[in-house]
Amino acid sequence: MTVFDSLDVRLGPGDGPVAFGGSLGGLTAGELLAAYRRGLFPLPAADVYASAYNEAVYGDAVEAGEVALLPGDADPYALAWWSPDPRPVIAPDGVRLGSRLARRLRNRCSWWTSADRAFGQVLAACAGGRQPAWITEELAAALLRLHELGAAHSGEVWDGEELIGGVFGVAVGPVLSLDSMFHRRPDAARVAVADLGARFGAAGGRLLDAQWDGPHVRSLGAEPMARSRYLAELSGGGGAGVLDGAPLPAARLGRAG
Repeated sequence: MTVFDSLDVRLGPGDGPVAFGGSLGGLTAGELLAAYRRGLFPLPAADVYASAYNEAVYGDAVEAGEVALLPGDADPYALAWWSPDPRPVIAPDGVRLGSRLARRLRNRCSWWTSADRAFGQVLAACAGGRQPAWITEELAAALLRLHELGAAHSGEVWDGEELIGGVFGVAVGPVLSLDSMFHRRPDAARVAVADLGARFGAAGGRLLDAQWDGPHVRSLGAEPMARSRYLAELSGGGGAGVLDGAPLPAARLGRAG
């Protein structure tokens, strides 16, 4: 049993939170994975002011029953659950590098890539300096636990021994939901997405979920998918096997692109 058992995501708003609350004794890895399995992802409030803002903006919709209020033992407006409709998705082998970046990778680029080699570092880099600060300590702890369980993955881009870009997300069956990315060199985050997508596809994955639509994810190759179809993909059976995390030259992605 989870706090999401009575929630029908299909009936929730496509352009706002589907639900608030649900943290029973703190956000756990099990609760987080149950949410992703239902097509939800979390957006915790950074502080009490952000929580108060959520209540001010969405409180009437909660009172009207348009947005669900999940059982919990904390301030419900401190934790929002989203399931956008439509959902931006990318085929694992469909991440666009662009001709300029592909050419640069081919021409003696020293960058190399890996997967699940530095999950904690990628998570910390994605959390650092972001406003709003949605990757809270509680959420980070749950994500680290999911990584230990093999459900959360990271893709890393290196220049020598320096981590210059990365992405992380949660895998559910054939879908990898990408939560956040970062870069310390131009285009390193794009390379991280392309590399992790290639590894996920090679392991049997079928879909990358970019979560939030916008010009940047569209430039990566994302296309809108109706939430009903996305939920069907999640529950369609099958899934990815173990990702190959071995170090590989980033130049290979330029040749593929």
